[in-house]
Amino acid sequence: MNLTAINIGITPEPGPNSVGIVGMPVWLWAEAPDAQTYGPATASATAGGITVTATARVQQITWDMGDGTQVVCQTAGTPYQPSYGDRTSPDCGHLYTESSADQPGGRYTVTATSDWVVTWQGAGQTGTIQLDGLASSVQITVGEGQVLVQ
Repeated sequence: MNLTAINIGITPEPGPNSVGIVGMPVWLWAEAPDAQTYGPATASATAGGITVTATARVQQITWDMGDGTQVVCQTAGTPYQPSYGDRTSPDCGHLYTESSADQPGGRYTVTATSDWVVTWQGAGQTGTIQLDGLASSVQITVGEGQVLVQ
């Protein structure tokens, strides 16, 4: 089935010219999910006249936000669009309360771990297999906005 970790979609975007702000919503999603990164992926094998068919799909994605928080999402998430402004994600998001300045390299490492469930059937039997731990990571910068009142 060649299952792989998701491609991470996140705001703020990873990269040296992108900075999120403490207190602003962070959106999390599986970027361009397909059969190998999110499912469903189906495969069959035949041996000795018996065919077994298996279907795999992501059950949940656990996001380690790098600040000690984990966010568990039951969906692929909603990709952020600039027109959403400062709204929170309807299904998968986070809010940083501290900047990433004290983190290694001044960035938070965000890791998305996909937990898959594989259901199979063949020869009059059925079953379920849990496949955990397909992970990918990105690094993002989160800064603090300062306001000066005179």
